[in-house]
Order: sequence, then structure tokens, then C-alpha cells
Amino acid sequence: MQFPESWLREFCNPPLTTQEIADTLTMGGLEVEELRPAAPPFSKVVVGEIKDAVQHPNADRLRVCQVDVGQGSLLNIVCGAPNARVGIRVPCALVGAELPPGEDGKPFQIKLGKLRGVESQGMLCSARELQLSEDHGGLLELAADAPVGQDIREVLKLDDHIFTLKLTPNLAHALSVYGVARELSALTGAPLKAPSFPPVAPANDARLPVKVSAPDLCGRFSGRVVRNVDTKAQTPAWMVDRLARCGQRSVTALVDISNYVMFEFGRPSHIFDLDKIHGGLHVRWGSEGEALKLLNGNTVTVDGKVGVIADDQAVESLAGIMGGDATAVSDDTRNVYVEAAFWWPEAIQGRSRRYNFSTDAGHRFERGVDPAQTVEHIEHITRLILEICGGEAGPMDDQVLQLPERKPVTLRVARAAQVIGMPLTEARCREALTRLGFPVEGEGGVLRVTPPSWRFDLAIEEDLIEEVVRIIGYNELPTTPPLAPTTARVAPESRRSRFAVRRLLAGLGYQETINFSFVEERWEQELAGNAKPVRLLNPIASPMSVMRSTLLGSLLGVLRFNLDRRAERVRVFELGRVFLRDDSVQTTDTTVRGVHQPMRVAGLAYGDADGLQWGRKATPVDFYDAKGDVEALLAPRKPEFRAAAHPAMHPGRCASVWLDGREVGVVGELHPRWRQSWEFAHAPVLFELDLDAVMQREVPAFEPVPRFQPVQRDIAVIVADAVSHDAVLGAIRSAPTGGLLRDAQLFDVYKPKQASAGLALGEKSLAVRLTLASADATLTDQQIDAAVAAVVARIATALGGRLRG
Repeated sequence: MQFPESWLREFCNPPLTTQEIADTLTMGGLEVEELRPAAPPFSKVVVGEIKDAVQHPNADRLRVCQVDVGQGSLLNIVCGAPNARVGIRVPCALVGAELPPGEDGKPFQIKLGKLRGVESQGMLCSARELQLSEDHGGLLELAADAPVGQDIREVLKLDDHIFTLKLTPNLAHALSVYGVARELSALTGAPLKAPSFPPVAPANDARLPVKVSAPDLCGRFSGRVVRNVDTKAQTPAWMVDRLARCGQRSVTALVDISNYVMFEFGRPSHIFDLDKIHGGLHVRWGSEGEALKLLNGNTVTVDGKVGVIADDQAVESLAGIMGGDATAVSDDTRNVYVEAAFWWPEAIQGRSRRYNFSTDAGHRFERGVDPAQTVEHIEHITRLILEICGGEAGPMDDQVLQLPERKPVTLRVARAAQVIGMPLTEARCREALTRLGFPVEGEGGVLRVTPPSWRFDLAIEEDLIEEVVRIIGYNELPTTPPLAPTTARVAPESRRSRFAVRRLLAGLGYQETINFSFVEERWEQELAGNAKPVRLLNPIASPMSVMRSTLLGSLLGVLRFNLDRRAERVRVFELGRVFLRDDSVQTTDTTVRGVHQPMRVAGLAYGDADGLQWGRKATPVDFYDAKGDVEALLAPRKPEFRAAAHPAMHPGRCASVWLDGREVGVVGELHPRWRQSWEFAHAPVLFELDLDAVMQREVPAFEPVPRFQPVQRDIAVIVADAVSHDAVLGAIRSAPTGGLLRDAQLFDVYKPKQASAGLALGEKSLAVRLTLASADATLTDQQIDAAVAAVVARIATALGGRLRG
């Protein structure tokens, strides 16, 4: 919100300096983001009238002007501006004047001099030379009644300041000069000049039929016809100047009037070309497939979630956002229809973003615009139109359908004192609320406030407490240190922290990376097999159009980035959130309906397994390196690995990770086709695990040191080549050894190249070391032999294996 100080002081003029007003607004919750002068400093520039202008004798593009600056005698000034002509009044810099600094930062001083042999006693100025605008096409032409010889700063009111406010969404009532003045009056106690809106007497009975069929879109619709307007009329200089200082350029008189009232009272309005409307207007929700060409030249398609104003043939306007090109006023317009409405904020919010643009009107309506004064503001607009463009006004049409219900809000004085942290009296709270223009009722420490029509942010007691403390002044609050004891929450021993997970992966040689949660849709389809990813309505870039359901694509992108910079060995990991469709999820403070958002941890290893070293021959990282890292990450819990298939993994070099009978992740080598697609010289290995499973750990339990020495026995069993190592160990552990088996480890594998004695093709020999022990006594040979026999028997029955030799 940007506006000039002079306009603000017309409504509220407290005895404060400019900086004090800025500080007061900021401390009152209306942050002044920028405060700057309306014009740069310059001196000795006055109003001059050109009395004579003749061609320069020695230059085709220069003219010699005789200029009256109120000194009795005319000044001889050489000027090259194309619009230098007799009769106009322009800024004239006298000899000794200092103009605003140029690119070198130094002020430009006007001296007596000669141009092509003709003496020049000053300088006639353009708007750009005074740094009032970027217009340098000619001299800045002033009003015909500008007093000759008067300082230009007084004539144009350049000793003004521009306020730029940074408002939060709940301060919609301050999106106008009058709204800010109302707040300033409440904060300072200075009187507020309330505007008056005398009705305009109708000069004809012209009406436009309007039907409102969506009260949940439009709660009130007001309008009137104005005939025989002159759309070519010039916008008054004072209005152009005020609009410019609000950051709005002048367009045409009718558009300027509409914008002026919006900045003045926060009321967006729209002016239709009445003769271009077919039949009447219909305020309704859009229909699927309807198209509209807007004033900005864009053509948009609407649906049932966007409000529109249509005539009998087509859609003519986006409700509360922007008008259509078909009914826009032009130089040929003679009759207009002025409209001001109350659009429900919920019906406007987010609609502009669907079409990738925003408007001042939409910015205000989606926050809430006062529904009580649509008629008064149309009267104000009508009066301005008649004064500037002429015309004849018709009668006012006003349809009130459904206005916001103003529910009283209760304020307990004791509760306000507790929240604010300082003693408060009922009288002080009542005074603060009354200064804001709120009707206050109640007594006995309980006040009731019915929010006025311009306040959409007052719904609960805390809202009123905030208003009280704003008016009292934050600088009045006492400095009180917190007294509540703070006790650190002790993390359960059975759960490691995310920091511990990061530290463990760093200890394994991985480096952490942080990536966007937005990824390419191709990654989701190819690497995750996700045909329906969560799409973004407004992605920050076209390659970032969906939410990721796996971290693997992000890590592969990091690998490609590093390889492009000649990295030879890459080991990276990421802890991040993924986004999965799940209809069972409901919206809460931490969840979004229909989207499950678990945390995952993923890692990628590429290049040599050990890096540069001398102890052994360099070998590329493989599946078992990543498997070992997963085991280290989950230790002391022992995961189970089962052969699996994954869209991103090599079909024969991929395993799912299981803990306590639940699948918690996947580990494997990148699929050959993705390796070829990403142009990797070697296949990277990857893993991805549920972070909750990684963070869980077993609490160490005390066990006494064994009193009796364990016994080890080695056996070699022959099984079919298709039998896995996991199946063999499973059979061994399930053997009825009477609790004597402590451990089993594979230490040799033999596969013959051709059939030999005792070993056929398609078979393999596995050598396993069994560790047996008892906590009660030293094992006897009979117990050991019985346990080994039970293991061999279980392998035979479960896997069809036999003891070798």
C-alpha cells in the first residue's frame, strides 16, 4: 500500500512530524516499509511562461525563448525541447539553481552561458530533468493558471513524502488512504475527517437489469447508469498526481476515477460500456469451458469455481478480479454502467493465482471490503464522473442478498491483562476499543464488541486483546522475563535422533545433501513407478511439477551434478519427506487430506569402494557395500534381506529390507537402462529406508559373561544351487538343538565346474561354522553330536541337503 503524506493528512492531521507518523503506524501494526520524499531536492526552479520562441540562428533544433519568471524583465533562454512554444507555463531553473544529481551523484548547477553563440540565462526543464518521472519527450507543461514566478515545489506540492506500508493479510481495512487515516486517528487521538457522500439527483430513469443468482459469491450488488459522458475528457492534474504517488499511472478519466476511489476508500469498482452489454447482467458462478478476454489481453477459461458477470450472450467480467475487453470503455463510449459490489472473500481467494496474475481489486476483495457503503461510494464515483466527464446520472440500483453476520466478540479485562502482561482497567480497554470506532457494551470486567462492517479480522477474544495493546502502545509494555521453568525433554533410549542418523551416515563416508521436494514427473514414473504423483498447481519451474514419492531421483540428480564436475567417487545421503497419495489421511495441523508424508533416509554410493589407497587393488562399489552400510545403519537390530523388484533397481541385484516382519526399505544397484539414460560409467548402488525404522533401536540389556567355554563345529552341506544362503541359515536356526546353538556363519562356498565324486552339477557345497554353548554346564560330546545331527537333519528335511563326505 503506497500513498502520499499530504493525502493522509487531509483525513487525519496529527501534530507529528513525518517520521513520527511513520513510527506511530509501525508500532501500531501497520509497518512502514519505506518512507521517501516525493521529489528529489532541487532549488531556484520557478514557474515560467514562454512569451516568445524563435529559431536559433546557428542551430536547427534549438529555439531562443523569452521567458517571464515574474522578475519584471524577460529571460533569454535557449531550449531544444520540441514542445517549446508561446503561451505554455513550464519549470524554469534560474541561474544558480541546483538540479537533482545525475548519474555521477553530484548536483547539477545552472550557470550563465552561451549555446551556439546565443546567451542563455537559465534552463527550461522536463519532468525527467527534475526526476519527477521518466518522461523526457519535452518540457513539463504546467497548468495554465500556475502562478508565474512561484517556486515549482509549492505549485506541484513536491515537499511531500511517500509512505509504503507492508500490511499483513488481516489488515484489509488499511488498504486505503482513509483506512490508514482511521487507524492513525485511533493511535494518536487526532480527529478524523469523516467523508460525506451526498446523493446525486437522477437526471433520467435509465436502468440496467441485473440478476444475482449466487448469493454465496456476491452478497450485495449496486450500480447505476450514467449517460452522455465525455470519455475523452482530461483527468485533472491533482488526480493524476495523487494516482502517480500511489504507484498508479493515469489511463483515461473513467479508469482514473475508479482507481482513485479504490485508493481513497478501498472500494474497487468497475465501469462498463453500457452500449456493449447485450440485455442485462447476470452475476453467477462460471460454467465449464466459458472463455473471456480480459482487459490485460489474456484470454482465460473459467469453470464452476470462478465467479463471473455475464450478459445475455457471454461472460463479460471475472467477479472481483478484472473486467473483460468486450465491454471496456473506450474513446467512443457515450453511456456507462458503474458497478460496486460486495464479493465474499472466500469466493475470490486464490482465483487470480489460477491464471498467474494479480490485481489491486482481487487483492482487496479476497481480504474483505466493507459491504455497507457500496451505494455511498457509487455516489462518490458518480459525482466525480459528472464533474470531470459530464453526463446524466440515472437512479441507483441496490440489491442486498446476503451480508456477513456480525457476531459479538467478548473481551474479559482480566484475561486481557494476563495475556498482555500489564495491569489493565475496564475503562482503559473501553477507551481503546472506542477510539477504533467499535461499539462497546457490557460492564463488570466483561466487554462485548460487535465488529464494524469494515473489519473482517475480529472473531475471537484474542483479536480484541491485540487491538487493545495496539492502541495502548507496544512501547508501554513492561519488560518481564519469563518465569516458567524450562526442562529439556529426555529422548527415549529406544529411539535415536535424526542427528544421530546423520552422524552415523557421515561416519560411513556419506555426505548429506538437501534437495527440493519438487521433481520431474519423469522421475516419478520411471524411478518410483508412480503413475499418479501429487501435482503442483503452480510449480516454480516446469521440471519441478510434482511432489516426490522417493528420494532416489534427487540423489541421482546430485550424482549427475557431481560427475559433470569431474568427481570420481560420490557417496551422498538425504533425510527428507516424501509425498504419497492416501485417502485415509485427513487434514490436521500437520497433515493434508489425501497425502501421506513420511520421512525417509536414502543413500547413494558411486565409484571405488575404498577411495584412493595403497593396501589393496581398487574395486568398484557393489551391492554388498550398500547392504553392509544398511546393516551398520540399523545395528544392533539385524535386518532380513529378501530378493525383490523395484522400478529403479537391477532385477537381479535388488533386495527389500525387513525388520520385525515389516518391509522398511530397499537396497540395490541402479537398473541398467537408467544407468544408460543418465550416462553413468559405473552403476551406482542405492538404498532407501523409512526413517522411523532407522531411528528405532534395541535398548542394551545386561547379560553375564558366560562361565562355560563355547564349542565350535564346522560342517559342509551339499544343497541345490538355487538354495539361498538365507534359507540355509534359516533351517539351521530352526533346528531343535535344545537352545545350544548360539551362532552360525558361512565361511566357504564351493561349486564344481564339472561333476565330481559326491557333488553333481547344479549343486554347491556350503561350509558353515556352528557355535554351541550352554549357560549351565560344559557341553559333552553326546550333546554336541546331537545338536550337529539335529542341524543336518533339519537341512535335509527342509532343503533336501546332505552332509558332504
